[in-house]
Amino acid sequence: MKRALPLLLALALAPTTAPRAQDLALPILVPLTGFAALEGTSQRNGALLAAREIGDIAFKPEVLDTQTTPEGAIAAWSRAVGPGNLPPAVVGPILGTQMLALLPLAQQRGVSMLTVSGTARLSEMGNPQLFRFFPSDQVVKVAHARYVAQTLGARRPAVIFQSTAYGQSGREQLARSFAELGTPPVLEESVGPQVNDLTPALVRARAANADVLVLHLHAPSTALAVRQARQLMPSLPIVAGSAMHQPATAALLEPAELKGICAETASSPVSAISLPMRAFLDAYRAQWRGDPDAFAAAQYDSVHMLARVIRRLRAAGKPADAASVRDGLAREEWRGVAASYRSDGRGNMAHEAEIVCYDGLSRVPKLATRFSFPPG
Repeated sequence: MKRALPLLLALALAPTTAPRAQDLALPILVPLTGFAALEGTSQRNGALLAAREIGDIAFKPEVLDTQTTPEGAIAAWSRAVGPGNLPPAVVGPILGTQMLALLPLAQQRGVSMLTVSGTARLSEMGNPQLFRFFPSDQVVKVAHARYVAQTLGARRPAVIFQSTAYGQSGREQLARSFAELGTPPVLEESVGPQVNDLTPALVRARAANADVLVLHLHAPSTALAVRQARQLMPSLPIVAGSAMHQPATAALLEPAELKGICAETASSPVSAISLPMRAFLDAYRAQWRGDPDAFAAAQYDSVHMLARVIRRLRAAGKPADAASVRDGLAREEWRGVAASYRSDGRGNMAHEAEIVCYDGLSRVPKLATRFSFPPG
């Protein structure tokens, strides 16, 4: 019963009045409690910031907590996309298990899902309602493995991954990429998100004589792994997943602990190497009194691209209904603050990845290299 309280509270506090005729509903279904709360909060913040910036389209955001279960996501969906309530699009949760549960419902209703979930299986479902604005594991994990094997020259990677669908998807792509590169892992270790001591896994990596530690974990587990690895193996290179680039994750560690740590990501807003990203960073800080991550930037871009599609429809005298919006998202090309977006026909909109590294002097990483995987 306790697990249902956040969702029930959100439902109780949700507006009961129907949107005005000129308003466009924008459900934002994200995990705000549980092990993915940091990522879900970033999604929410990015989407809300974009909706508030867009002055010519009256988006009416409705935020619902999906928690971390498929059931929580379905309950939020039922509230947001009920009978007689068909928004032009829905912001979907970052968790792959929740998106896997929601996509069939989205296809039934014909509603587009704008998500930053990286789980590779999503684009294998052939669901026309999927629009993924964060590069899939088939992009970021290939970049992850190439950086480890080709740039660092490591030959004995040890992979520690989360036992969730997110972790399993990343592990599968890492294993495939390392095999293609001729550097199969000397260890693959699965850990649950509730595990609060990763020492046993790290000791096994050391015993396997690993020359690099490859992490694919959620934010809390990533910070724990880095701290404990620095205590056990202070000089071992670590290349982590996208959770590591999050300012909220880096804040859990001292700058000295971050020295030599690298991470794959779609972008690093706090590093702000372009003027549009700097403007986004400033706006986000002013609105939320904190620093954004790549998930916030990608979700921000998704709502701005949605607005662009709606503008084009209105300019052509067409209704901004769910079907027209889906068709527009499928054919539109657009440059956001984090990336260039174009559908590959399977719902993948982002096709670039970055590797960022920390120098041990601050919690702001620097761009090390960028990979591009154009669709097709």
